Amino acid sequence: MAKLRTLSWKPRLPANRGPMYLAIADAIGEDIRSGQLAPGDRLPPMRALADWLGIDFTTVTRAYAEAARRELVDAEVGRGTFVRKRALPPPRTVTVGAVEMSMNHPPAFHDPALLERMWQGMRDVQARGEDLLMRYQPPGGTPYDREVGAGWLSSHIPGAAADRVLVTAGLQGGLHSVLSMLLSPGDTLAVEALTYPGVRALAALLRLRLVPVAMDEHGVDPDALDAVCASESPKAFYCMPSLHNPTAITMPVERREAIAAVMKRHNLPIIEDDDYGSLPAQVLPPLAVFAPALTYHIAGLSKCLSPSLVVAYVLTPDAWSAARLTSVMRATSGTVSSLSAAVTSRWIEEGTAAQVVQAIRTEANERLAIASRMLPRSQVAIPKDGFHLWLRLPEPWTSGEFVGGLRNAGLGIVGREAFSVGPSPEAVRLALGASGTREQLREGLGMVADLMTQSPMMLSPVVGCVLSFYALCGEGWAP
Repeated sequence: MAKLRTLSWKPRLPANRGPMYLAIADAIGEDIRSGQLAPGDRLPPMRALADWLGIDFTTVTRAYAEAARRELVDAEVGRGTFVRKRALPPPRTVTVGAVEMSMNHPPAFHDPALLERMWQGMRDVQARGEDLLMRYQPPGGTPYDREVGAGWLSSHIPGAAADRVLVTAGLQGGLHSVLSMLLSPGDTLAVEALTYPGVRALAALLRLRLVPVAMDEHGVDPDALDAVCASESPKAFYCMPSLHNPTAITMPVERREAIAAVMKRHNLPIIEDDDYGSLPAQVLPPLAVFAPALTYHIAGLSKCLSPSLVVAYVLTPDAWSAARLTSVMRATSGTVSSLSAAVTSRWIEEGTAAQVVQAIRTEANERLAIASRMLPRSQVAIPKDGFHLWLRLPEPWTSGEFVGGLRNAGLGIVGREAFSVGPSPEAVRLALGASGTREQLREGLGMVADLMTQSPMMLSPVVGCVLSFYALCGEGWAP
């Protein structure tokens, strides 16, 4: 029979605990390992623990659910929550071999008060009840959410109005809808020579032809764009002017004006990917400012706010274009989740979103500083306020060999092949936000820096074993 002595168990919560529900789950695990909680012991009823801690009942519910996810406890309907009777596995440790630098999401910041404010915004939305749960979200978003989106964009795009703004299911959802509206199968889309892999995937899906436009250290070359528009007859031009993925280049204002002038001369639509545009402390005017009648500006929030929301704002050239795009969204399932849209609007209206952007920016710059100290500056340009790098490889490395060498050690990065529409230099993208901690980032970057000093000929099974050993112990090596 399960013991009842644990009805009086109370978690010990550190001052810098982070989210309360995670702190409670951590305390359960610690007390199991220390022996204070034994297999079969029953935890306090959730409401009793919530009353003792002076917190919301749902917080304890989430804490117990998290403990169950970690396989620490079992819940039995009508009886309570019990410590699992089988032996507890040792704490899971994360080694450099598990460091991930391929998925480019924002770095985790460490501000418990701000995280709690984000959760409180979700709880405020929860209070609206079935108004959100039992109704469809209109394509393009509710008038309120579109108004909030217009306010978010108007800080750097004067004149952004709600009748031109649509709320979409993330940048990819907005991009899918815009491409579907502007181009037909077989049409040509001009893109930067190195471009976002999501565009390549959509082009394959929609059977579009991609034509690369040459780039230099400032982004797209206006003369090359002019030539492509004249010779290839594209139906639109897609680009990412701010913190370009993968090169991290931000076009200067003069280059943006020149690009807009080319597109005006050819009277062609611009699809402006502004997924990273809110990250810089000094936001440059988007192309939508210089060519408003031609530009479909897609401002994703996954990189600057939260990937879990999957929300983006599309600013169209005019209200008629917004109405047309709404119909396309209805046909392509581009409707955003009503819960995600409501949370986003809440965070923006309360000022939480601005604080989150600042927190992500601060953590990103800390990680960029680490990269600046560890990587050869001759091979990489360190941007400001972003969290990915474009690392040029020394000869005779190819990106495939370099990616493979690190994969042998369990470190994931992305090579140029994922981004190249035409010929491109040998390089790889490093996503600095994907590492859980700065220490993991340091060790992962150490592996990258060390491998750059070696020859591809060293990638033998023996060296693969050495790389794997390096990943496990975190020590440098020199053959």
